[in-house]
Amino acid sequence: MTVSEEVNKLGIQARAAAQALRAYDTEQKNKALELIAQALEAAKDDIVAANAKDVELAAAEGMKPAMLDRLTLTEKRFAAMVQGVRDIISLADPVGETIWTRTRPSGIEIKKVREPFGVIAVVFESRPNVFVDTAALCLKTSNAIILRGGHEALRSNQALNRAVRRGLALAGLPADAVQLVETTDHAAVTELVRSVGLVDVAIPRGGERLIRAMCEAALIPVLKHYKGVCHIYVDEGADLDMALNILDNAKTQRPSVCNAAECLLVNAKEAAAFLPMVEKWAAEKGVTLHEADADWSREWLSLDINLGIVADVNEAVHHINHYGSHHSEAIITKDAARAAIFQRDVDSAAVYWNASTRFTDGGEFGMGAEIGISTDKLHARGPMGLEELTTYKYTIKGDGTIRA
Repeated sequence: MTVSEEVNKLGIQARAAAQALRAYDTEQKNKALELIAQALEAAKDDIVAANAKDVELAAAEGMKPAMLDRLTLTEKRFAAMVQGVRDIISLADPVGETIWTRTRPSGIEIKKVREPFGVIAVVFESRPNVFVDTAALCLKTSNAIILRGGHEALRSNQALNRAVRRGLALAGLPADAVQLVETTDHAAVTELVRSVGLVDVAIPRGGERLIRAMCEAALIPVLKHYKGVCHIYVDEGADLDMALNILDNAKTQRPSVCNAAECLLVNAKEAAAFLPMVEKWAAEKGVTLHEADADWSREWLSLDINLGIVADVNEAVHHINHYGSHHSEAIITKDAARAAIFQRDVDSAAVYWNASTRFTDGGEFGMGAEIGISTDKLHARGPMGLEELTTYKYTIKGDGTIRA
């Protein structure tokens, strides 16, 4: 079977499963999610062994530490992955929700109602937990999903796929609601994003190169974010101890993720007091500061950070909007008026006042697991949870009503 034939087959099966999913209510979907969580727990040894093999081979091939970290399914991450499935059970099902109702002078009653996209394709790199997070979110919203992971995580994804499909079968839901593209041929990605009529939307979760390649090839909508160039701006008169604590969390807690800080901007009036604190912190934490050699649009994904001095909040906003990736930015300030300017004028999906950018996450936003973080402006922006995995339609009721 050619790559094109394989992807086409998956698409046909997913389309049939998506249609079938419309008939299942929230209780049935929640039961399936619980059985998936149990199936994952039962298959833990198999999943962990597969992941260990993936990590071993990736390390031997010279994978960078940041990507190895993303690939590794630790005990804590496995538990969080399973808990994420159970957290989604407790969340409200948006499918069928009435967004608004209007009765028109003609007598027709119009309802705007949430409904699933249908079939979603997710292409991701390294992180095996993405497989489970996205599968659970899509099932809760009655979407079928086709997943294509990177070659480096193939064994992990195959083990997860077996467990998830086992849970679906035990629940009596169509197993083809979740499918894995098992070929590592890059042509499969192109075929997915050209599957007009079979796949409704594609969501890439990976590096900028992957995302651009998908967008250039796509004949279907793609929800994306190219990278996470997140900023911390320390304003005039800020609590500098607070600023350093937030900076430390945003940069060093997990530097390999997209909501980690990549650039520190300091108000010129605070530079003399704050920069020595930053330099001491950097030396202690092994962080490299880039000043004269700063590449302002660089997503480091490591213990590196750009450092710049700005005159005021307006210059900080201009810098962020020019060099940033419209992901997450934070102002550290005691001044409510300047905080308001920053939050109004910064053109990013998440804008913080006295808090770490690391909170840009579906779980932290109360959405449960997320399918990704969008820096687009159409359809979804920021963490994408259940509501963002639905579209809507209008249902209209009349009583023999005709238009005059």
